[in-house]
Order: sequence, then C-alpha cells, then structure tokens
Amino acid sequence: MAESSSALLVIDVQNDVVVNAHRRDEVVGTIASLVAKARAEDVPVVWVQHADDELPADTPGWEIVPELPVAADEPIIHKHHRDSFDGTSLATELEQLGVNRLVVTGAQTDFCVRWTLHAAQIRGYDTTLVADAHTTDDGDAEIPTAAQLIEHTNRYWRTQSHGGHSANSAAAADITF
Repeated sequence: MAESSSALLVIDVQNDVVVNAHRRDEVVGTIASLVAKARAEDVPVVWVQHADDELPADTPGWEIVPELPVAADEPIIHKHHRDSFDGTSLATELEQLGVNRLVVTGAQTDFCVRWTLHAAQIRGYDTTLVADAHTTDDGDAEIPTAAQLIEHTNRYWRTQSHGGHSANSAAAADITF
C-alpha cells in the first residue's frame, strides 16, 4: 500500500455561512489550530469557498472568516454546489499535490461537508472528518438541532467506506497527517 499523502480541506468557513453556526468561535479556533499544524508539517491546506444567489462572490459575507487567513500559496477552490468536487478544480488540485487522504473541516455539516465527504470517497480518497471542526446552524423545530446533526454525522462517518477507501471521524487533538 502506498504511503498516505494528506491534505487539510477547509470547506465554506465564510462570514455569512458561519454567522449563526453552532459553537462558531470554538470550531473556527479548532480549524485555525489544524491549519497551523498542517502548515508546520508541510501538509497542503486547501480552501473551499461557496458562492450562489444568496451568497454572492466578492461580498463581505462571501469572504473566508478573518480568523483564518489563507496563505498566498494555498489553493482556494470556488464552488457553486454542495459537493466541493462538482464543477470545480478540486480533484485536479489534489492530484497535482499527490493527495490520497483528506482531513475534512468546515461548514455546513449537513450540506457541503457531507456532500463533499461522499464525493471524496466515490473519487477514491480516504477521508477523516474532524469531529470538533465542523459546524452547522440550528434549523427549524422539525429537524434535529445543529448539535444533533453534528453528532450524527460524526458517528455516521465512522461507519462509511467505499471501494476499500477508509472513512473515520476523530477529534482535532487526535489528527495525524
């Protein structure tokens, strides 16, 4: 088996996306720590930034949160769908970096994070969801709370695999690249 080459994927941690997110400041702080760790270990950090009619590009709400400055040499993938691979250069970028394992963080747990995790597995990547580094908003009373969605996704992702590619969920403190 080939040695694993990891990348840290930071999905949609943008001003308007996380403005009402569950544990926003804690999650952003955890992501910041992982970004620093990845950079210190020369692990690529790949950023994903969503835009659509409700979140127009080049607006203050579209910007990545100020607590997470993007380094000049780090790729930013612009997307218009929940799946970070759909209609983007993400797969090409990861191939150029020699990545076969994604360590996934970001927002929204129940939409872009989960869609991207599944898409990554289908495309042959091993995936680790950082259990304390993804978030979402509370919806209406008819759906589970943000905390329940996050916990469900963490538990669910520990049991997934596709085509022999591993899936896992682990706390940031337990992440190795």
